[in-house]
Amino acid sequence: MSKTIRNTISTGLFWLILVLIIFYLVFPFYWAINSSLKTEAQLQMTPATMVPVHPTERALAPTLDNYRAVLTNATFARGLVNSLIVSVSVTVISLLLGSFAGFAIGKLRFRGKTTSMYVILAMTMFPQVTVLAGLYAVITQFSLSAIPGMILSYLIFTLPFTTWVLASFFRGLPSSLMQAAQVDGATPFQTFSKILLPLTKPALVTTGLLSFIAAWNEYLFALTFTSIEPGARTVPVVISLFTGEIARQEPFGEIMAATVLVTLPLILLVLIFQNQIIEGLTAGAVKG
Repeated sequence: MSKTIRNTISTGLFWLILVLIIFYLVFPFYWAINSSLKTEAQLQMTPATMVPVHPTERALAPTLDNYRAVLTNATFARGLVNSLIVSVSVTVISLLLGSFAGFAIGKLRFRGKTTSMYVILAMTMFPQVTVLAGLYAVITQFSLSAIPGMILSYLIFTLPFTTWVLASFFRGLPSSLMQAAQVDGATPFQTFSKILLPLTKPALVTTGLLSFIAAWNEYLFALTFTSIEPGARTVPVVISLFTGEIARQEPFGEIMAATVLVTLPLILLVLIFQNQIIEGLTAGAVKG
């Protein structure tokens, strides 16, 4: 087999695998959009159609009724507000505390530094379900409401990740920057806030966005902590508890419409900050 044929086969396999991966990743979101544009009668059609069509005329017939129902749902709006409060709070606190901790671990020398790094790494290894009962007992003992309880609980998982990534990023910055700042009379805090921290923007964007997504999409803790406080339910819990107008009706179209609405902001954030995300994830991967 000639080299040209081998290269052609390799290129063909590469594009085939790439198309399959894209289809695997994109198709669920496409199906959610497709289902959100269908009426209940269209959703019950057999076999299911790839686009919204009229049940009898077979003509293209999308509808926005599901989106209107969701956008006029007061419970869904309240869930969006709760999710925004929780997600933004978790992100800001994670970045604030994680940047200080990352700077200390990445650039400063102190006793127990290695042990601290392993403890932080170990905290990311516990599955959520293993700590759920204990956290719920602690939050109940201190009589915390659901939203502060969720914020504190999510920090257990987002803060170690943020600290670890930022520590790696700070470690990769030249030590000569700190030395030059010290020569110019800058304090350690000034060196951190005015010189090193601005250079970590890609890592801050990456960890902040991932923390926001984790808090925005979290379901298990939110369902547990809001079980006795329905007004504090976040949007994943609200969507899971959607009910139809009649008994035993599953409003599948409205659920899909709500899913699309809460996913679009995350997609837009990723598209806006994609360059910083890639730079932040690959920081330190190449030396030289």
